[in-house]
Amino acid sequence: MPLDSKRFLAKHIDALPPSGIRKFFAIAAQMPDAISLGVGEPDFITPWHIRERAITAIEKGKTSYTDNRGLGTLRHAIADYVGTHFCLEYNPDSEILVTAGVSEALDLALRALINPGDKVLYHQPCYVSYYPGIAMAHGVPVPVPTRARDQFMLTVDALRSAWEPGCKVLMLNFPTNPTGAVASSEQLKAIAAFAQEKDLFILSDEIYAEMTFEGEHVSIASLPGMAERTLFLHGFSKAFAMTGFRVGYACGPSWLVHTMTKIHAYSLLCAPIISQEAAVEALLNGAESVAQMREDYERRRDFFVRRLVEMGLHCHNPQATFYAFPDIRHLGLSDEAFSLRLLEQEHVAIVPGSAFGADGQGFLRCSFSTSYENLIQATDRMDRFVQSLAKT
Repeated sequence: MPLDSKRFLAKHIDALPPSGIRKFFAIAAQMPDAISLGVGEPDFITPWHIRERAITAIEKGKTSYTDNRGLGTLRHAIADYVGTHFCLEYNPDSEILVTAGVSEALDLALRALINPGDKVLYHQPCYVSYYPGIAMAHGVPVPVPTRARDQFMLTVDALRSAWEPGCKVLMLNFPTNPTGAVASSEQLKAIAAFAQEKDLFILSDEIYAEMTFEGEHVSIASLPGMAERTLFLHGFSKAFAMTGFRVGYACGPSWLVHTMTKIHAYSLLCAPIISQEAAVEALLNGAESVAQMREDYERRRDFFVRRLVEMGLHCHNPQATFYAFPDIRHLGLSDEAFSLRLLEQEHVAIVPGSAFGADGQGFLRCSFSTSYENLIQATDRMDRFVQSLAKT
């Protein structure tokens, strides 16, 4: 009898769709002259002083496991950093956990909080792993739409319309991947009041905070009464160009951090010690590099969004991240068809907005985390493609 794979696979995992991003990169990989505007990571190399700290750690033989919670030096550096930059206070011994990137922190938090059938609110368009992460934790995903007319900001009216009995957790991501949306202090206060009214616990993914171009980034955890019902999630991948180091952290109430640490210890044990050593250096001495990269991203944003508008695509000006999210609904093509034809005809890889949820349909995620020269070439090719559509 042949083996029946369906009998062995976990049904809730087997039902998950594959990432809507990867097939475009697979095609682009076969094109030597393709320009990718789809990758969600910095194009900068990790600053030398951070790499040097990792090299020195290896040379000194620092190749062991660490405390499940992470290196004490790193947890204390994190406490100082979030205190200075986010006005948050956490005990490094009981309220901070170092993880293998923010992705692991999110997974741990969902598994620690969710019982089968618990509902989780999250705003769309959103990072591609939010829905699967909730489903893998046996939760029920409850999407909350955001709209271009609001610059993709999450509104309390939208939250009220989406809320259902059984909702337990609200996932936030500001600044937002893929839209570049931000949240003002006043908007966050309204969301915080709603969370308190409905007794929701908040997972706040703030990985793009340092890439805020206008205004001041505010963490919802810093608002009155919110520290006890918020898990602050952050890391090193975006601000410090350390994607391959895979190191992030979670800060929150000790009861939740303790439970997450228990799962972390049984599944991963600890984040890599070399990455943790590099992360200490990033927090202590990385401010100048972060500022330089942010300035360069802002310059690229200004050019890229201007070119999108000039070619006839409406696009709000993202106030943070390295993503633009232009609207193509008036062109008569779906976002997936547009992306595929652009790649085939002009060799420019972007991501259809529908990859980030149903509310992203008709939009494109374009990363301007590539060289200025690449952006010039890519926008020339995109302009040519858009004008060809207008003639048909």
